[in-house]
Amino acid sequence: MSEYASFWDIPGMKAGVITGDVAWNLLKFAKAKEFAIPAFNCTGSSTINSVLEAGAKLGRPVIVQFSEGGSAFFCGKAIANGKKEAAILGACCGAHYTRNVAPAYGIPVLVHSDHCAKKLLPWFDGMLEADEEHFKMYGEPLFSSHMLDLSEEPHDENVSICAKYFKRMAPMNQILEMEIGITGGVEDGVDNSGVAADKLYSTAQDTQLVWDTLSPISEKFTIAAAFGNVHGVYKPGNVKLQPELLDSFQKHMETILGVPKPFFFVFHGGSGSEKKDIDNAVKFGVVKMNVDTDTQWAYWEGLLKFYKAKSGYLQGQIGNPEGEDKPNKSYYDPRKWV
Repeated sequence: MSEYASFWDIPGMKAGVITGDVAWNLLKFAKAKEFAIPAFNCTGSSTINSVLEAGAKLGRPVIVQFSEGGSAFFCGKAIANGKKEAAILGACCGAHYTRNVAPAYGIPVLVHSDHCAKKLLPWFDGMLEADEEHFKMYGEPLFSSHMLDLSEEPHDENVSICAKYFKRMAPMNQILEMEIGITGGVEDGVDNSGVAADKLYSTAQDTQLVWDTLSPISEKFTIAAAFGNVHGVYKPGNVKLQPELLDSFQKHMETILGVPKPFFFVFHGGSGSEKKDIDNAVKFGVVKMNVDTDTQWAYWEGLLKFYKAKSGYLQGQIGNPEGEDKPNKSYYDPRKWV
């Protein structure tokens, strides 16, 4: 992929949602050129639009992704989710919405699902059913990729469940992201803040187990290997990242395979990380970096600034600094502050 000057030179590249070989070749291009594609957790059309607009302004590809909780929120809090029906519906709605609007923004987009733990597998099953139906109709899955996060389970169980699902995904040419080693902190209701420190760091044997199990099924898998990552936001230096571990994992497999940098890594819990750690992680094979905490704050901060600037017009439907009988509709209209 290093022979291409731009990602637009990749065969089949287009504006809109990409899947299969085109999506995978974009990740290959990212690794060859040493950059990571940002993946943003979205919870509704306004957050998707924001991600697409940012990508369009920069002229760069983006990843729109949905957590289980974000998916359920997408279709409304009134819908039951006891059997993950709201999460399935919301994720699929989000994927269809992205597919419909993304071409208008003029950039390539991957649609992804984030952090599916073992207890959330019914959600994963529902999304795969939607993928299979979409594949029958259009020759490609609804989603570009999915993540299984079974890092809380024993490694053998984690990898074997991933392999089972990957065999189902491979005929659709779909990408699997998996996690081995635990990302600390709290994310989407999953609390790993009290996890033992040694669990925050994967080993070369862990990543080799993933390679040995998944690579015979398909090349299209990425690994969220743990190198001290913690979800949430912290002051620079408070999180002890060791991106050099990723380099050691690459070199370990290179000696076995004779192929340089065989792994495609994903960076979770990057908020508050120092730039040098991010740069090194990308140099060592990170092709996707998740963004959530920082964009949650950006969403709220925009509302906060609007309220502070226009508070005199937001205390009632009528009456503002310009007069007691002046209407405020043009200020509290959601289109002005979302």
